[in-house]
Amino acid sequence: MSDTPALLRRAELAAALTAHGFPITKATLETLACRGGGPAYRLFGRTTLYDLAEALDWARARLSAAAASASEHAARRAA
Repeated sequence: MSDTPALLRRAELAAALTAHGFPITKATLETLACRGGGPAYRLFGRTTLYDLAEALDWARARLSAAAASASEHAARRAA
């Protein structure tokens, strides 16, 4: 077993994040790579590669706090 992290291409990362419960498309990852705000990536030549563990951390950081109702979420957004 290697200590090297798994590096995934953009389409593979979109599928992996979706499989982990974070639905996202390749197109959204492309947009975030251009505009900012997406998971960190590396380039190998012209190929964009993502570390799955880092991308999962990024996705988890985007989650809201747990709430018991929609009105609870709305109150947090308004605050």
